[in-house]
Order: sequence, then C-alpha cells, then structure tokens
Amino acid sequence: MKLLTKEIRTKLERNFKARVKSADGEDDFHPVVKLFNPVGAATWLLTEIEGDIAFGLCDLGMGSPELGSVSISELERTQLPLGLSIERDLHFTADKTISQYAEAARANGYLEA
Repeated sequence: MKLLTKEIRTKLERNFKARVKSADGEDDFHPVVKLFNPVGAATWLLTEIEGDIAFGLCDLGMGSPELGSVSISELERTQLPLGLSIERDLHFTADKTISQYAEAARANGYLEA
C-alpha cells in the first residue's frame, strides 16, 4: 500500500506552506493522514510534509507520544513480522486539531485516534 497518495501529499504540502507563510508559524492543523503498525502499537498522525520529512504526532507505543517528524521513505522501507509493513488507515477522519490529539495522547500515555 502506498502510504501517501498524490492527494494526501498535496494536502500535507499545502499545510507546510501555510505554516511557513503564517506570521507566527504555529498553525494548528487537523491531521491529514494516519499511519500505523498493524502488528504493534506505533501510530503517526501527520499534518504536513516537506520533501521526505513529515510532521505530526508520533506514538511509538512506549508511553510517550510527541509532536515531531518522521521520514516517509523510512516508514515505507520498514519490514514488519509476517511480511507486513506500515499501513495507512483508510477510514481515518480527523475530528480534532493536532494539538488536541497531542494533549489527549499525553494525558492517556498513548494516541487514541
């Protein structure tokens, strides 16, 4: 499965450009895409991208979700048990901003999306 479709990448790039152009650089976007490990607890809610590096809420399933960046090519190369790989949640629709997801994840110790 392709992690980022052309449409998703365009939205992520648009958010990046909007944040760079904003006066304070602190736009609070709704996540555009959710990626996850189908055999583990890792989850990524991404809001923007520049080149290969995406930004969003990253939860590696270790009890400390945080806002940060991740390499899309690295996620695409990740080989998981049973021949699986990182997947995109086809049914995800954001109902909160990234800061609201981050606040809830820090309070719970894990990302619930």
